Amino acid sequence: MNLTHHFLIAMPGLEDDAFAKSVVYLCEHSARGAMGLVINKPSDISLQALFEKVELPLRRADLNDSPVFQGGPVQTERGFVLHEAFVANDVDPSESVYASTMAIPGGLEMTTSKDVLEALSTGAGPRRVLVSLGYSAWGEGQLEAELGENSWLTVEADLSVIFDTPVEQRYDKALMLLGLQAWMLSPEAGHA
Repeated sequence: MNLTHHFLIAMPGLEDDAFAKSVVYLCEHSARGAMGLVINKPSDISLQALFEKVELPLRRADLNDSPVFQGGPVQTERGFVLHEAFVANDVDPSESVYASTMAIPGGLEMTTSKDVLEALSTGAGPRRVLVSLGYSAWGEGQLEAELGENSWLTVEADLSVIFDTPVEQRYDKALMLLGLQAWMLSPEAGHA
């Protein structure tokens, strides 16, 4: 089972503060574990404020009021930028133009180096971005165990949920990808 480029949708019974009613985009999933970013929990920091904090201008009016997300409980002081693959004309399309970037099958990349922020500060950079502080991680077999406990639903990711859907609607939109609505889910876990 490889859930890279899938959403994890928290079941109602998952009451952990970091993950209750969350949608996690999985950037990586292997036998060693999983890593992802929560895409529907905005922090109280805007991108404009974050750029001021790192002493960079933000010359992208489309991003000024965008929130910085709480990507998960691990390394909450560190930034993670989920974005569309950005390829410069003179660069091999299989290589990212940013230093510390993970290519995710499905057309996205996740960058942790400051150069993506520097590109955005000049008015350039990837067109669609989601910036988070912190990430979510599961050790070997941990996510599979949580799936077995019915803590999460999974569905292949839809980029429009990440980039085009208002934050407060992302949980419901992710459920709709499965043909479900929140009222259909029981907070009680069970096995048929």
